[in-house]
Amino acid sequence: QVQFVESGGGLVQPGGSLRLSCAASGFGFGYYAIGWFRQAPGKEREGVSCISTAGGRTIYADSVKGRFTISKDNAKNTVYLQMNSLKPEDTAVYYCALATLRGSTDCEDNPDYRGQGTQVTVSS
Repeated sequence: QVQFVESGGGLVQPGGSLRLSCAASGFGFGYYAIGWFRQAPGKEREGVSCISTAGGRTIYADSVKGRFTISKDNAKNTVYLQMNSLKPEDTAVYYCALATLRGSTDCEDNPDYRGQGTQVTVSS
């Protein structure tokens, strides 16, 4: 059974940092691209960042470039999202999912294979 478990969310002040983790199981982790996505109330789901199977290729949304870093540890079946210089507009539920990287800018999730998400709130 494919399973994703996200952790690391919480409340942080603007300018602060958080590190999200996504522990995956039930499939050949090293053979799949994984992505982080987010959805805020009243907004469309957004692809935040995706990483290729071996981690050699990454995609970031323009809104997070230079602030967020995605990484993948195939030995631990875990994907991380380091988030720095957080802004109130980063507030959302963040979830990880199997992903498809399209070109150099697009990152799509597989809605059938994703986690429940972790809440990130950026507020003073």
